[in-house]
Amino acid sequence: MSTATVSVDEFQALEQRVQRAVELIKTEREARAAAEAEVKRLREELEENAAQASTLQVELAGLKQERESVKGRVDAMLKQMDELL
Repeated sequence: MSTATVSVDEFQALEQRVQRAVELIKTEREARAAAEAEVKRLREELEENAAQASTLQVELAGLKQERESVKGRVDAMLKQMDELL
């Protein structure tokens, strides 16, 4: 009789371990899904930032060119004013 009780106890202990393992796997899968969603979001954000950086670089180049043009025009006007004096 004692042997049957031990076997039942062992089976219950095994059942509890299996249930804990199943819960752990479920929790880890949820954590993995959340991490994958975060990675996807961050990749999309990175792509958006890269596109914005590219746009800003083009805009910066245009502004630098415009600044040089304005500087040249101002220098020319200053030269003309110096010639008048």
